[in-house]
Amino acid sequence: MLEYSEPVTKLIDEFKRLPGIGQKTAQRLAFHVLRMTQEEVGRFVEAMEDVKRKIVMCTVCNNLTDVEPCRFCSSTSRDRSIICVVEEPYNLVAVEKTRSYNGLYHVLHGALSPIRGLGPEDLRLANLLPRLRPENNDGVEVREVILATNPNTEGEATASYVSRLLKPLGVRVTRIAMGMPVGSDLEYVDEVTMDKALANRHEI
Repeated sequence: MLEYSEPVTKLIDEFKRLPGIGQKTAQRLAFHVLRMTQEEVGRFVEAMEDVKRKIVMCTVCNNLTDVEPCRFCSSTSRDRSIICVVEEPYNLVAVEKTRSYNGLYHVLHGALSPIRGLGPEDLRLANLLPRLRPENNDGVEVREVILATNPNTEGEATASYVSRLLKPLGVRVTRIAMGMPVGSDLEYVDEVTMDKALANRHEI
């Protein structure tokens, strides 16, 4: 016998398919939907359908967008001589929030992971190398590529692989600094983070 009626069970099961959603969270979400008005549910469904119908992948940088090319690639005010490589579209948002970066982006949509069976062919790299040529970049030569992949094993492997692809082309390749997070205490920092902080120290 089902714990809940079949429609509720189906809704819970669908929520459980979402990343990071377990049984209890799925139940809370399902019952929240049940408390919503028909109008609210309609807006929720419409928003999901709009995302699937209107969002595409930018053919230049692979960012998710509703215009082609995306607003970063089509902007005339951004520095076209710098490209920041990130793993996922939401990583791009994190960089933008700093308000200190004004270059272009390239989204890989993943990272190298032998355990999960993800190799170089699974990353969206094919359109990165052509972008380095001025004729494919509004006449501007790319002078630096910043590798802003995550500071974990997969991100490091990805950065190393992309770096090996780019170095022979003569472009400057940099990696985001890693180390002590702002506002933390040395007492609670693990040895790997401390090691990175020491290695990336700078003069003041």
